[in-house]
Order: sequence, then C-alpha cells, then structure tokens
Amino acid sequence: MRKPIIAGNWKMNNTASEGVALVKAIAPLVKNASCDVVVCVPAIDIPAVSEALKGTNIGLGAENVHYAEKGAFTGEISAAMLKEYGVKYVIIGHSERRQYFGETDETVNKRTLTAIAAGLTPIVCIGESLEERETGKTEEVLAKQIHEGLKNIDDITKIVIAYEPVWAIGTGKTATAEQANETIGFIRKTIGEMFCPKCAEALRIQYGGSMNAGNCKELMAMPEIDGGLIGGASLKAPDFAAIVNFDK
Repeated sequence: MRKPIIAGNWKMNNTASEGVALVKAIAPLVKNASCDVVVCVPAIDIPAVSEALKGTNIGLGAENVHYAEKGAFTGEISAAMLKEYGVKYVIIGHSERRQYFGETDETVNKRTLTAIAAGLTPIVCIGESLEERETGKTEEVLAKQIHEGLKNIDDITKIVIAYEPVWAIGTGKTATAEQANETIGFIRKTIGEMFCPKCAEALRIQYGGSMNAGNCKELMAMPEIDGGLIGGASLKAPDFAAIVNFDK
C-alpha cells in the first residue's frame, strides 16, 4: 500500500518570517495526518523554516538543487547545502523551471541522480502543455520525459513523481479526476516497462495541477493518485490542512 504524500510548493512566496508564521499555523492542523506532509520553500527561507519545523511531522523540501557538488555556478544551491539544514525533499524539473529557466530532461536527470546520491528524495515533475494535450501528444511527451529524465536510476522507488499538466498550473483549470487517474496510470505503466512492474507499483505519483480543498477528496479517491504537489493552496494554512486531511 503506497502512503500518500502531500507537498506544498511555495514557489517565490513568503519571506523567512512569513514562512515561519505559516508553518506554525499549519503544524497543529496536520499533526494527525495519515499521509507524509512536506513544505518545499524558497532557499532563503530554509534555515528559519527548518528550525520552526522541529518537533512536527512536516518534512522540509527545497524547490531546486544543482547537479554539481560545488563550483562556479552563481546563484545555485548544492545538495550538501540543503542537507545541512535538514532538507529531505527537493522539487526537480517543475514546469516553471522548464519554461522560464531552461531546465531540460537532461538536467532534470542530472539533478535527480545528484539528489538521490545525497540521500534527498527528489519530487520529479513531468507534464504536458495544453497544445500537446489537445493534439494528442500527451503520452508521447510524458514517455520522453520519463525515459530521458529518469534514466540510470538504480531504485526508482527512491523518488516521487509529480504529474503536473502544465495547462492546469496556476490557471484554476484542473484535469478531471478520471483524466488525472488515467494519465498517472499511463505514467506508472511506462515506468514499469522501463524499470519493473513491481517497482512501478511501489512508486508514489502525485497530481500537481491545481489540487485544492474543494477537489482533493475526489482526486485522492482515484486508485493511481498518491498525493498532490500543491501550489497556491499551500500558502494558506486552512486550505493546505484541508488537503492534507483529505481522508478525515
């Protein structure tokens, strides 16, 4: 049985003090959660939020990691830097990183391998654009992202996949529960063929397209969906808690 995982992606929101206030508001609301709970925060917030999360059941995540151990990579953050502050998860290949910052399947793969080697759990994002979905290329696009972004991984169960239909990110549009379940089923099947069916069955795959307090129960009732990568709704304690407590 796969344990659900709900992760908040704050994106470029919340100063350190605002982040501390938010996690302090979230913590008592999710203390009895039956799923894994994660907040992925801006790099500059990590030290303060890490301290605020001590004694809670909330795991700390980062929004990106570089593939090099160290070096002349101005503005980047290494895995060792993240681990020193207790970071356990890291988002890799988010659609915004791909769209605005030149992330590719190749760099996603390099970052993912680096994160695994450092003992971090990568939350690897894959997804298609509206044009790709409307032209029937969803499966082709996802298969390419899987084969190129996840190659050379020894144990696929050490990662989490987040399926994020790009057309549903920040638009308020959401794939129907049935659409999301069907697509995640395809992702699991493709990973099973690439690695092994048993591994794919153990792999946790989140839905990352505008899951909110209103639709989380329906989405989480789907057999293929193992959690959510939550954007806007993770910035409000009651909304995020409602998603985390989807089974209550």
